[in-house]
Amino acid sequence: MSQALVTALQEFVVVLISDPFAVMNAIGLVAFALVGASKAIREEFDLFGITIVGLAMAFAGGVTRDLLVTRVPLALQSPIEITLGVFGVLLAIGLRVVLQSPDEHPVTLAADAIGLGAFATTGAIVATEANISAFGVVAIATINAVGGGAFADILLDRSPFILFDDFYASCAVLGGTTYFIADVIGAAGSTAAVVCAVVTVVTRLVAVTRNWELPSVQALGLIK
Repeated sequence: MSQALVTALQEFVVVLISDPFAVMNAIGLVAFALVGASKAIREEFDLFGITIVGLAMAFAGGVTRDLLVTRVPLALQSPIEITLGVFGVLLAIGLRVVLQSPDEHPVTLAADAIGLGAFATTGAIVATEANISAFGVVAIATINAVGGGAFADILLDRSPFILFDDFYASCAVLGGTTYFIADVIGAAGSTAAVVCAVVTVVTRLVAVTRNWELPSVQALGLIK
């Protein structure tokens, strides 16, 4: 078993080095489809609604990213994309069968952090390949990472929580910034991708554990 695990990890590293975008994109699609579908299940949506919310969270950020760099959205080019999204939805349904509150379970919280890191990375990769500015790299990394969650919240008839409730989008900003810095200093694409993903995921997990929040204007005492 240990040898099989080592072999699998070696193969993963080889794929990551050769095509970091494909690896991070696949991870992000499954993770965010799972998280979005879990939210819809909590709101007692039907199966169609669960699927729509799950796929919206998985794809909305990436579609926005692709439109910003003027290319046909990847979701419309490859059936593999939809397959991965549906797989994430099925995972969410499976978790609901065995767990009482899957949307609040550590597995789902970890999946959300992993999806955030993966999509911040894919956004940064696409933006860098498009030769846009430093601001553009960070902006597209952030939009790719949080756009799907914001759109899913709208479908769930609530204000996007990234705007007021949590230290969330800030993690993607940090990850995108890290990717840009790594690229500027000459790091390999795979190295920059891993560093971006790790920074984003770790920051998000620490934020959840320690209940980090950005202060409001009221909390700063600027207004009453």
